[in-house]
Amino acid sequence: MYYDHKIWIGDANGEKISIIPKMANRHGLIAGATGTGKTVTLKVLAESFSNAGVPVFLADVKGDLAGMCRPGQDSEDMQRRIADFKLNECGFQYQSYPTTFWDIFGKAGIPLRTTISEMGPLLLSKLMDLNDTQSDIMSIIFKIADDQELLLIDTKDLKSMLQFVSEHNKEFAEEYGNIAKQSIGAILRSLVALEAQGADQFFGEPALNIVDWFSNGIDGKGMINVLDCQVLINNPAMYSVFLLWMMSELFETLPEVGDMDRPRMVFFFDEAHLLFKDISKALQDKIEQVVKLIRSKGVGIYFITQNPKDIPDAVLAQLGNKVQHALRAYTPSEAKAIKAAANSFRPNPEFDTETVLTELGTGEALVSVLDEKGIPGIVQKCRILPPQSLMGPISDEDRTKEINMNNLSLRYQQTIDRDSAYEFFQRHNEQAALAAEEEKAAKAQAKEEEKAAKLRAMEEAKAEKQRAKDAEKAATKKAKAVKSGVGSVARTAGGTIGREIGNA
Repeated sequence: MYYDHKIWIGDANGEKISIIPKMANRHGLIAGATGTGKTVTLKVLAESFSNAGVPVFLADVKGDLAGMCRPGQDSEDMQRRIADFKLNECGFQYQSYPTTFWDIFGKAGIPLRTTISEMGPLLLSKLMDLNDTQSDIMSIIFKIADDQELLLIDTKDLKSMLQFVSEHNKEFAEEYGNIAKQSIGAILRSLVALEAQGADQFFGEPALNIVDWFSNGIDGKGMINVLDCQVLINNPAMYSVFLLWMMSELFETLPEVGDMDRPRMVFFFDEAHLLFKDISKALQDKIEQVVKLIRSKGVGIYFITQNPKDIPDAVLAQLGNKVQHALRAYTPSEAKAIKAAANSFRPNPEFDTETVLTELGTGEALVSVLDEKGIPGIVQKCRILPPQSLMGPISDEDRTKEINMNNLSLRYQQTIDRDSAYEFFQRHNEQAALAAEEEKAAKAQAKEEEKAAKLRAMEEAKAEKQRAKDAEKAATKKAKAVKSGVGSVARTAGGTIGREIGNA
């Protein structure tokens, strides 16, 4: 609840425990075992930031945060809690909050997309579960695409780029290093598997403009952007990489603003342990960098997980506002984790933190927030306030109505497939095929012409031979005729002479 210009979390023996808005961008942690009240705490904080005019982003893993867009319902339990906290004296009322529903699959919210280029090779390699060698080749693929001025928007663009580099790997080897076809083949197989999981719907345009998150409702409340993750959470790698990409987009897009009276936005990362599972050193360094530096961009990040040990120490050290619900110790390792969680708080002389941590009931938590000077306060045992909006999901009909009434639905609903790497290679292949056909036709024509020329030459030679033969035959015949004529003359002459002698 937003009260006295503070984010009121709960009560500790009548004392209001609140986050000072200008310290809210020092990040935070909501931790605790399953069923201890983390979701209620998340709702209370999100509602309070919204009432303070701060936009919120949160991931809805179970579908029970959609009720933000509807006012809460009265009940005996709520009346009892309102009385216990004396909320009527503080202006408590059931209320709805401006809510925008998002869904990367476009079913339970406005389609939320990004491009392959915006995702980048590091996160994409994590998403595709590539090894170090394959990740290096992915970075080379992106570098070649940049150098060739080719846009990588969707998965078919990346496929075309991979196939192009594979076919010309020897040509690129001198400038970019060895690019094994086997590694490219493995990347292609991972990409096909990713498409089968729905990634082809996530990569595309229009891509999300992060500025669209920084809006307020008509009543001045900060917009609560709810990403439906009921399907997405079934693919932990895609879930964690996607949320990390959004954190990175905020970090890279927003300008430096220094310390503000209140955050520009608060980002809640549920199931945060998935973010740090099986990640490379390079990716962990990137996360640590984002968490450390995004504070100066006016953004607060709140991690929600079961146990603080799920988060690396370098990141945990950056989380100034902590709400720790109960932890259970059933094994020696769990007991050790409870001790570590207790030691992360500034001790309260009135109780043993480690003991209380295991005895907390549902809706209770150990809370430590930063004071005006940024110093962690002494840990307090608190009862968490009830939310003002509806607990639980809403009907599909109500969700569809909320989606269709949102102006952003018109902007993002229809996909755009503009000219990019895939289209370039399609044209290149068509031109190459046309050139090959023309070359083939030219060769066929040349061959036919050569054949015709040979045939004409053969015919000419045959005709010449026939002419020579005919000439020879004619000459022979003529010679015979001449010879025959000479013989006849001789015989005639001989007969004449004989007769003349006889007469004499």
